[in-house]
Amino acid sequence: MFVISIAALKRNTRILREVKEAAGCHLVLALKGFSCWKAFPFFRDDLDGCCTSGLWEAWLARDYFQKHIVTYSPAYDEADVAELCGFTDHLDFNSLSQWFRFREMVMAHPRFKSGELLCGLRINPQCSTGETPLYDPCVAGSRLGITAEQLAGADLTGLSGLHFHTLCEQNSDDLEKTLAAVDEKFGYLLNSPQFTYLNMGGGHWITKPFYDRERLVRLVREAREKYHVDVWLEPGEAVAIHTGVLRATVMDVFESAGHRLAILSISATGHMPDVMEMPYRPDVFLVEKPEARNQTQEKMPAVTFEGESYHLAGDPSSNLQSEISNPQFTCRLGGPTCLAGDVMGDFSFHRELKVGDVLVFDDMAHYTMVKTTTFNGVKHPAIALQHEDGEIEVIREFSYADFRDRLS
Repeated sequence: MFVISIAALKRNTRILREVKEAAGCHLVLALKGFSCWKAFPFFRDDLDGCCTSGLWEAWLARDYFQKHIVTYSPAYDEADVAELCGFTDHLDFNSLSQWFRFREMVMAHPRFKSGELLCGLRINPQCSTGETPLYDPCVAGSRLGITAEQLAGADLTGLSGLHFHTLCEQNSDDLEKTLAAVDEKFGYLLNSPQFTYLNMGGGHWITKPFYDRERLVRLVREAREKYHVDVWLEPGEAVAIHTGVLRATVMDVFESAGHRLAILSISATGHMPDVMEMPYRPDVFLVEKPEARNQTQEKMPAVTFEGESYHLAGDPSSNLQSEISNPQFTCRLGGPTCLAGDVMGDFSFHRELKVGDVLVFDDMAHYTMVKTTTFNGVKHPAIALQHEDGEIEVIREFSYADFRDRLS
């Protein structure tokens, strides 16, 4: 079961509200990272709206968030653009060819003529600051955004915003480097009266304890003052980070070629693909009753239940693992699918795992539920909210019909 903490969500969005108010910018939720719409009413007042990646997400934002909508997609078709013009507030394009294809249609729309609809262009500052190529839109040959060289001399009539998104789970020092590149390559556009907004995208780890929020506030203020533009931020993970868990049951334990293996009721490829794609190593907790172990717990998952004790698993490849719950028993955790690589990793526990044990995978709210599949017909975990009084509300349960009807 996925369980999302409303208290943790509200904690994060309070921080984001304080940051945007101090910086004088707008901050929207990126639905590609977190789109559990039944949680929206609990934090909607803290944010300015949603960033959407196309028509379906935009419909979700319109129907359930009901505030400002910023839309960007690598490509649109004509029917989607016609629909989006009717309700999105920003419509950002990925290339000049897309903009030229739809410019006449967009500029003829009454909402564009009245100023309700603004259009922008995604730019590529060609400034790589991340460590994972899969998530770097500034690599050579990137399909995301237009370079300064491609933009030189182009007819930009109708555009009023620039949009970049180059970060992925990074601190504000990387934003500072990126802004320097943006200024060098595109500053002449931002300094012109035609351009009235700058979207700095997502990937800002604003709600992490180590994140330098003071620098972010300074950078946003400087950009606003230098270019006389409205600044928009659209984090996804900063909203939902450390707000949810995925609970799993141990279905089998056995040995193979000297490795202790446990098969769980959840799948990495099906239910938490970022563990394989990012790659990302989550914190894993073994659940027991409090009387099973009285040692002080130094770390707890985002969502806890009364009457349970949580014991953090160690990393057998790290020298630090001996400091966490004195782990001695290493086990490779895997899912129940036929994919050989459906593995979460090797984790060390303070005792041997057994069938029926419950494990909690922490930080499973952002970029997790939005990516799940029904691959191999594995049962999909239910989704629940934990309210501030501890009550658990199951908001979605999945059945065979969900698997059957998906391809019918």
